[in-house]
Amino acid sequence: MKIFTLKQSLMSMLFLLMSTAFLFAQNNQPPASPAATATGKFGNATVTITYSSPAVKGREIFGGLVPYDKVWRAGANQATILETTAPIQVEGKNLPAGKYTLFMLPTANNGWTVILNSETGQWGIQRTGEANLDRSKDVLTASVKPAKSSTMHERLVYEFNTNGFSLSWDNLTIPVSVK
Repeated sequence: MKIFTLKQSLMSMLFLLMSTAFLFAQNNQPPASPAATATGKFGNATVTITYSSPAVKGREIFGGLVPYDKVWRAGANQATILETTAPIQVEGKNLPAGKYTLFMLPTANNGWTVILNSETGQWGIQRTGEANLDRSKDVLTASVKPAKSSTMHERLVYEFNTNGFSLSWDNLTIPVSVK
């Protein structure tokens, strides 16, 4: 009887050890869409974009994973955040200092809309796949024109330059002017 109990105890401990090792190995995997930050300076304003960076992974991105004519969280996971420490102009429109959720509305006809919304902290999409967006809290909307990228970007990336910032992913770049 004691031998059976000892065997049973050893098997239970082995199972527990293997389960813990498996869970630990799973938790040490890099995230599919890692968190990223981009920062730029415009006059007195420091502008920071906080987002999650998904990868193409052989998928059709625009018109596929990111459908046309539906508001998109402009990244993965939680909705993308744009924060400015001082007032700026985005595409010629005034934006007060503050923290905003950055959404985009892609279209197939080469015209996109950038949306800055005062509600922050929400998950990027609802269970239905629609953007988690209350349009009554839109602070700024502006039309932008995407361009074919000179290089393929496997991961979504935001980059700042002297004219503003751009989102680049797959074979597309969406420039947004900031002053």
